[in-house]
Amino acid sequence: MIIDSHQHFWKYEPVKHAWISDDMQAIRQDFLPEMLKKEYDTHGIDGCVAVQADQTEEENLFLLELAQKNNFIKGIVGWVDFQSTDIDEKLSFYAEEEKIKGFRHIVQGETDPNFLLRAAFFSGMGQLSKHGFTYDILVFPHQMGAVLEFVQAFPDQKFVIDHIGKPYIKDGFFAGWANQMRAIGTCKNVWCKISGMITEADFNTWDYQDLEPYLNLVLESFGPSRIMYGSDWPVCLVAGQYGAVLSVAKRFATDLSGIEQDLFWHKNAKEFYNLK
Repeated sequence: MIIDSHQHFWKYEPVKHAWISDDMQAIRQDFLPEMLKKEYDTHGIDGCVAVQADQTEEENLFLLELAQKNNFIKGIVGWVDFQSTDIDEKLSFYAEEEKIKGFRHIVQGETDPNFLLRAAFFSGMGQLSKHGFTYDILVFPHQMGAVLEFVQAFPDQKFVIDHIGKPYIKDGFFAGWANQMRAIGTCKNVWCKISGMITEADFNTWDYQDLEPYLNLVLESFGPSRIMYGSDWPVCLVAGQYGAVLSVAKRFATDLSGIEQDLFWHKNAKEFYNLK
């Protein structure tokens, strides 16, 4: 069994999706469940977690509607404004929606490297665990110093690092990112998604050897019980087809035991997101 723990849907709008730059033109179009289902049928994927791409509550409703019509969408990571004064009320509302498993803020887009540590955001985050929600952390390596303090401040909250912390693979930078990941990995409330790597490497020339040191470091830091497979479809399409992403994960998994492979491919994602 395989659960894809990280993918997106959207109806493309140039202004809303301005982050899709000229070198990512391949994804300037709609991406909806029927397209992903074809990939899953081809590659034997059993289900997925749909992750927010827009920072609006309308995004939550959009993803909920898709999940209601497509049972392979097992869970949703939505968005709320953690700095709002009515955050507890909002979380109580979404707690009634079984498919919404957690939330994410696109922290990589914030200019403040310590955004996660600001009082207003901290206050909102403190409400998450009592509702049973998870939190996806999306940052660049230069923001990861704040991540360590952030996850330590909420030891009862389940966190997952998206895209292995987005290391600068294309530039060959490793040591600074590795030190931070090792430290974060000591926090037992933090998981890590093996996802998003080929788009941090050179889109056109990457190969497995470029990714291998980063994969090995994540396994060393988080262990087989706190890692999970994610495709980052359709963003991955700027650097390779779905099968290319899956082949990276399969090659990585060959060094795991049978029990560890089950954890990586589906059991860890089910446990983290409480998937049915």
